[in-house]
Amino acid sequence: MSTWTPSDMPDLTGRKAVVTGANSGIGLPTALELARHGAEVVVTARDAAKGEATLAAIRREVPGAKVSYRRLDLADLASVREFASTIDRLDLLVNNAGIGLIPRRLTKDGFELQFGTNHLGHFALTGLLLPLLLRAEKARVVTVSSDAHTRGRIDFDDLALERGYGRMSAYGRSKLANLLFTLELQRRAVKAGAGLLSVATHPGVTATNIVKVGPLKPLMALFMQSAAAGAVPSLYAATSPEIRGGEFVGPKTKLLTSSGTARSGELAARLWEVSSRLTGVRFEEIAYS
Repeated sequence: MSTWTPSDMPDLTGRKAVVTGANSGIGLPTALELARHGAEVVVTARDAAKGEATLAAIRREVPGAKVSYRRLDLADLASVREFASTIDRLDLLVNNAGIGLIPRRLTKDGFELQFGTNHLGHFALTGLLLPLLLRAEKARVVTVSSDAHTRGRIDFDDLALERGYGRMSAYGRSKLANLLFTLELQRRAVKAGAGLLSVATHPGVTATNIVKVGPLKPLMALFMQSAAAGAVPSLYAATSPEIRGGEFVGPKTKLLTSSGTARSGELAARLWEVSSRLTGVRFEEIAYS
């Protein structure tokens, strides 16, 4: 698998994909390569100007690309619901957008921002788009996590982190939640007899805009891999016929082993129920009976 490159991607003509946070970081090369290989791609961003610039950049590389922009703010559940209502069919969802290493802030719905954006926003989006995914043949949900998940801990009595906040620990918690969600989604899909594959990825240490502020920002471009390299695990997870549900794909498409905490079915089930209650999204099509 280590020799896999985006040139090995299959023809995606007729497939429709949504890539969150496609205006920058690994989201842009992810959307670009999906479009290059024939997929119809919906790129999302909070800012319309950035979204339109992304479309122009993709079309310069791939004339005639089937790409469109839709506004999506994962830190606002109303925006998530509005976006989901505009999608008519879907084969692939790439939960790529993320924010990290920021001072403590809250989403519009009152959730800690890293957890609310990276996990709850994507949880709600996936659930709202689930009926479309289940109608598709060989649908996939790819969720970008990180090896930083090993630093995460979920305290259900303090999800807002009011009793103590650390930028890295909060980020690690959100990435742990991404992995727990990925594996629980796969468990539920299997039990429901759905053909959906749920896969997680770790892009590796990549120079992106996920770090908005702080002392690390100026050093990122000097010591980290390119966004195109960071997108490879997502592209492999999204398109390779060799991928299996529940796998965790890392740099150079190496399969990784997540932490024991991330593989806890009990913790994943509890997080799922709490996330469903907080977002109001039920995943009724694959709910446990």
